[in-house]
Formats: sequence, structure tokens, C-alpha cells
Amino acid sequence: MSACRYRVLVVDDDPALLRLLSMRLSAVGYEVLAVESGEKALAQLPTFQPHLVITDLRMDGMDGMMLFDEIHQRSPALPVLILTAHGTIPDAVAATSRGVFGYLTKPFDSKILLDQVDRALRVTGEQHERSEVDDVAQWRQGIVTRSAKMEDLLGQARLIAASNASVLIHGASGTGKELLARAIHRASPRAGGEFVAVNCSAIPEALFESEFFGHAKGSFTGATRDHEGLFQAAAGGTLFLDEVGDMPLSFQVKLLRALQERSVRPVGSTRSVPVDVRVISATHRDLDELRKSREFREDLYYRLNVVTLELPSLAERREDVPLLANHFLHSLQDAESKAVKGFAPDAMEVLLSAPWPGNVRQLYNVVEQAVAFTTTSLIPASLVQRALRDEAQCEIPAFADARSRFERDYLTQLLQMTNGNVSQAARIARRNRTEFYKLLHKHHLNPSQFKGARV
Repeated sequence: MSACRYRVLVVDDDPALLRLLSMRLSAVGYEVLAVESGEKALAQLPTFQPHLVITDLRMDGMDGMMLFDEIHQRSPALPVLILTAHGTIPDAVAATSRGVFGYLTKPFDSKILLDQVDRALRVTGEQHERSEVDDVAQWRQGIVTRSAKMEDLLGQARLIAASNASVLIHGASGTGKELLARAIHRASPRAGGEFVAVNCSAIPEALFESEFFGHAKGSFTGATRDHEGLFQAAAGGTLFLDEVGDMPLSFQVKLLRALQERSVRPVGSTRSVPVDVRVISATHRDLDELRKSREFREDLYYRLNVVTLELPSLAERREDVPLLANHFLHSLQDAESKAVKGFAPDAMEVLLSAPWPGNVRQLYNVVEQAVAFTTTSLIPASLVQRALRDEAQCEIPAFADARSRFERDYLTQLLQMTNGNVSQAARIARRNRTEFYKLLHKHHLNPSQFKGARV
């Protein structure tokens, strides 16, 4: 595949060097966005969605390491290359221990630059292959998104797919946990094996051992033949444990033993069967809280939770609502043989402002119902509202309201941290006392209410 599909964000406060970097990267087909400060780079991240960031180490204002820290918080899988002068090489070397992918010394050799860029993209899963367009469509099949949050999550998923580490996917019901688990399986070396999914909340407690480990003929009433369990069915592939937080304690110790010994013993059998599976778990519950309350075994928690992926709710990725709605519309339209062209503008506004407690699954159901009832080429708002059952609309706040809410929450946090000490809070906020008092007055905050407060 051509390199032009890869986006590189270049950051340097030296205009001449910025132009040189842009020219050399553009010449080999990369899509390059050049900005002259760390602040501008952060502003461009959500829309440009780079595969790689190259930044100078020493810049006025936000320097390269400050920028890296901000990027790492938002997109931990996004690689960052640091540009450094000879005098700051020790700083650049130290930066690699904090997670920076690598560094280049100025003046840099073009071949070394391109080799570093190529290596960064390859290590992070962005491989330069002509088949990658098809590959991308295959491994993340069914996941429709243009959300920066989701793209970052998928970048992390692609990165860890190559390993054999157990993965825990956390997300609310309806966010697409099984879709993500399947994507990890398809991107992994186990893609040729089976992907076996099981919902732990749907299995009666007495049947867990038989379902997972299998049973021998005659081991209990009704066992008329040998039964292969889920572990054996997934051998060489991936076993997906959905709603693992609902697994009974009585079975958790047996599952832990099977994972540690990499073998299972079918019910009624005297021999163990070796199994080679990768386990991906998912839950909408807080496993950490279940662990603390001893409703989930601590040793099993750490065995399953080697890597955690957090799926955002649909409300956190509203930019995907039109994309998903139209995607569902076209798939349903084909099934229903209806000539529905799309949603009326006011219908799309209703979709965009809905609260979506049921996430992507709820959106699909709403579109399905609207398609079933529509008699026009454009789905009207009334049908969408009917499908939503007139749920209270979660309106996106105006900019002024959002800023005011942020200011109030920020000031409240500072006063809590400092026990109402205005001088200390103002110093942390880098504002003078007079200005800080004005802000407190604006938001009706009384510092005395925070004195002696518990942090």
C-alpha cells in the first residue's frame, strides 16, 4: 500500500526545519501536517488523527516532552519521535525510557529519518503493504467509526493482538464488546483458529464445568456421549468470556487452574486434556470493585486483566451517530427491500441529541423500527422519537454553558485540594488573588465552605 495513507504530524518552532521535514516526508508519499507549537499539535490531534508524531524536544511554551505526556494520556498507542540537538541527546535518551518511540539528532540524515518513521509505523501495526486496505476492512469488520477515541482504542487493540496476553474489555451494555474481541482475534496470529463466544450470565451455575471443560459419556444422568467443552472447541483460537463478572465464585477457582495449567479435565474423566487458547473477557460491571468485595477472585482478576481496553459509550462518540445510523439504514433497507434514502435533517438532530443509554445496540433498534414504519424516502423525526419512546433528550450544551461548568468544577477541585486556601489555589491556577476571587464570586463559591474539608 502507498505511504500516502499514513498521516504524520510534525511539530517544530523552527520554520525552516519544519518545511524541510514536511518536504522530505511528503516526497515519499506521507500525508504531512506541520505545526509550529505543541499547543497547535494537540488541537489538531482529534481531526488529523496522525499515525505518528515527530516533535522537536526544545520549543518555547510546551516542549516536546510536555507534548508527549499530553499525547500519551490521550492516545497511548500513538508513537512519538523526538528531534534533538547534539547537546540534548542525554535528555532524548532518557525520554525513550518514558515511552517515546525514538529520537533523531539534528541535522538528520533523510534515510535515517525515513527508516525511523517506517519502523515506528511497523511496530505499531501500521504496516506498508498493498493488501492493507483489505486487511483493515477484514480485521475490524463491523466496527464503523470516525471517532478519535475509537480509532485510538482500535490502534491499541491492533497493537496487543499480536501478543498472547489476556485482554479484559470493559464497557457498558451495547457498546460492541464482542465486535472488538472478534477484531482482536482476526488481527492476531490465531486468526485461523476458532473464535468461541460464551455469555457467562446465561449458563446455569451447575453446568459451568461441563460447558467449559466438557464431560465424558455416563458422567451424569443424560450424558449419553462424550461432550467437547468450550476450551477444546477454541483450541488454537480465542475464547471470549462475555459478562465474566457474572461467573459464580464456585467455578472461578477451576477456571484459574485451567488457565495456569493450560489443560482441562472433562467431568467424569480421569485425564487432563492440554488446551492452547487465548482468553478475552468482557464485562459491564466494575471487576475491581467485585474483587475488593470478594465477589471475584483476586488471582483470577489479575490472570484475566493483563491488558484492559475501555470501550466508550455512544454518548462519548456522538460524531459516530450519523455514520452508524446510515450504515444500519443501508443494511436494513436491503433486507426490507425499501427505497429509503436517509433521515430528514430534524430526525438526525433527534438522533444526535438522544441520551443512548443502550448505546450502539439501542441505535440499531431505533433505526430498525424507523425503517419498518416509514412510508417515505426520508425517515421523519416523528418516527425516530416514537422509536426512542420519547426519552428525555440529552442536549449538547452551548459552548458558554460547557465552559462555565468546567470553570466551576475546576475551581471546586482546587478549593478542595487546598482546604479553601485561596492564595495556594490561585498559585496552582497561575492567577492572581484578585482575579481568582472574581472567578469564585462569579460561580458563587465560598472558600470558607472548603476549610477542613476532606480531600
